[in-house]
Amino acid sequence: MSDFLFELGLEEIPARMIAGAEAELGRRVTDLLTREHLLAAGATVTTFSTPRRLAVLAERVLARQADTEEQLTGPSWKVAFKDDAPTAAAQAFAKKAGVDVSALQKVTTPKGEYVGATVKRAGRSASEILAADLPKEVLALYWAKNMYWRAGKPERFVRPVRWVVALLDSEVVPLEIAGIAAGRESRGHRILHGDAPVPVFQACDYSKSLLGAAVVVSVADRRQIIRKALDAVTRTVAGARWREDEPLVETVVHLTEWPSVILGNFDREFLALPEEVLVTVMRDHQKYFAVEDANGKLAPHFLAVLNTRADEEGAAIIRHGNQKVLVARFKDARFFWDFDQKTPLKDRVEGLKHVTFQKELGSYHWKTEQNLHVAQALAKLLKAKGTKFDEAALFQAVELAKTDLTTELVKEFTELQGIIGGLYARAQHLGERTALAIYEQYVPASMEDNIPVCVEGQLLGLGDRIQTIAAMFGIGMEPTGSKDPFALRRAANAVVKILAESELPLNLSEVVEAVAEIDGKTVDSVRAFLRERLNFYLKDVRGFAYDVVNAVLAAGADDVRDAIARAEGLAAARGSEDFVAVSAAFKRIKNILRQAEEKGFALGNSGNAKAVEAVGLRDAAARVAPEFEKLRGQRNYAEALALIATLRPTVDTFFDKVMVLDPDETLRGAHLALIHEVLSNFSTIADFSEIVTS
Repeated sequence: MSDFLFELGLEEIPARMIAGAEAELGRRVTDLLTREHLLAAGATVTTFSTPRRLAVLAERVLARQADTEEQLTGPSWKVAFKDDAPTAAAQAFAKKAGVDVSALQKVTTPKGEYVGATVKRAGRSASEILAADLPKEVLALYWAKNMYWRAGKPERFVRPVRWVVALLDSEVVPLEIAGIAAGRESRGHRILHGDAPVPVFQACDYSKSLLGAAVVVSVADRRQIIRKALDAVTRTVAGARWREDEPLVETVVHLTEWPSVILGNFDREFLALPEEVLVTVMRDHQKYFAVEDANGKLAPHFLAVLNTRADEEGAAIIRHGNQKVLVARFKDARFFWDFDQKTPLKDRVEGLKHVTFQKELGSYHWKTEQNLHVAQALAKLLKAKGTKFDEAALFQAVELAKTDLTTELVKEFTELQGIIGGLYARAQHLGERTALAIYEQYVPASMEDNIPVCVEGQLLGLGDRIQTIAAMFGIGMEPTGSKDPFALRRAANAVVKILAESELPLNLSEVVEAVAEIDGKTVDSVRAFLRERLNFYLKDVRGFAYDVVNAVLAAGADDVRDAIARAEGLAAARGSEDFVAVSAAFKRIKNILRQAEEKGFALGNSGNAKAVEAVGLRDAAARVAPEFEKLRGQRNYAEALALIATLRPTVDTFFDKVMVLDPDETLRGAHLALIHEVLSNFSTIADFSEIVTS
């Protein structure tokens, strides 16, 4: 058994791309070793990454493949041999198999006598296979952006390749990537170790070798180092704690090879600015962690994660530089905040005519007008259904929602779009409902976010997104494959999430139809798109099994909260043996009805059924139906489905005793009508034929 190490050295990779590439490289190496039968029992594959490298260590790799023996079957014996002499067919098969014609054998099968050949193949060495196939796997890695760096050469990669390490235990694997031959020399930390190569003598010593060159190659280890350092440095400030920010932790993990943390300070006077502004400047622009006091309020400190080891004097210099940069950014933010306040939001509406939403559609002023039409339609629906909300605040929020795009603060800090509008609305005393709706218009940004807390914000978010989706679909800009340049999937996810997790009495069709001037074809496309996102929400967010989701959506996908409730009831009921049996029976009913339709058999009158078992099923179904409808109307789907399960003995007896497709046309029509009624009456919660029962 051997350990295989592969390291690809690069110029600094963008932090956001590293985790995906590391995981993909690990999968590709694992798949290659697996399909070539080079992984022994108990083998493990570990991945590593830093801004300058991607690496994989596979343990328990076989030195070579086992020899194989394969039996090949060719043409029939009669075709291959005439009067015991080999024909062209026999010679062609022998050539393909790599054996002499004299080695061909007669093989007897249930279909007759055929020509056979036993082919022995010697296993290849791991080094030979890796040298031939691994470079192709590496260069096939997906990157959101690629570059050429060798004139006249075909390879494209995220950044130029600078070194390659490939070892089987201590032996170099003779592979080449982008013109660079693999060796055993890696590189250490660019500053702390310099340009001197770092030899790796044994594959299993990889982490230890790089650690001596000031590189922590394990992402998990760097994450732990950073978290511990953040805790330790924060404890130097009485009562303080660093504000938890998992995405920022992941970012700095992928920005560093040898992380350390320093504490910086800024003047308290800047705390007069909204926390959202201060945290955005620290987090998004400087990659600093915010510090808060015991009450959760922002404190005049920050934490910077460095990619170096600094002594006390060096740390002081770095701290001073970071503080200077941060204070300059804070001063800019304060200037923009004060400057923007001189122009009220309502006076900025006209300026939206000069801000492009989409070149084929128009400006954000046009977008605002369209959003207002949608909001008016949704508001009318809600009022008719008795939902309480502040209509004036909603319309004011819609009118002013995009005006912060004209502010200097959003131009400088685009991440604050919407948030700044809400803060300005509050500062300008436009009403808390208006301010909150504007502030929350872009949440949820992901499935992990909460939805807007107020009805006005929920309606603003719904209307804005559905108008965008419909408008883009109308000009042929719908997402295709993995491409979604206008983030329409994210917008649709938010529509589904808001309907799922709010109390808004709206279904998907009502939301789509609230968009003015949308043609029928676009309506159908948008509905299908939202149904696909609902499918995603039920499976990937709520965790329902795929067959439960398929069954529920087949019975109706318009009312999002009802679909969730039906999925919950179905997921609970499917554990019952009786329900599983009834589901299988419903699948059988659907198949019989399909066969009958294909054969042109018509439904008759279920009242003409004469068999005792058929009458029993008809009566049992009729007896259960009223209580089932009552429970369904109450959305008590778990009990409704349990009630259906009580039909199992009657359904089983029916299929055991009754010939559904009876030769007698009247009886056949009665039987078909009966099972059609049973299927129709009890499939309003879910299409049970979609449930996997075996």
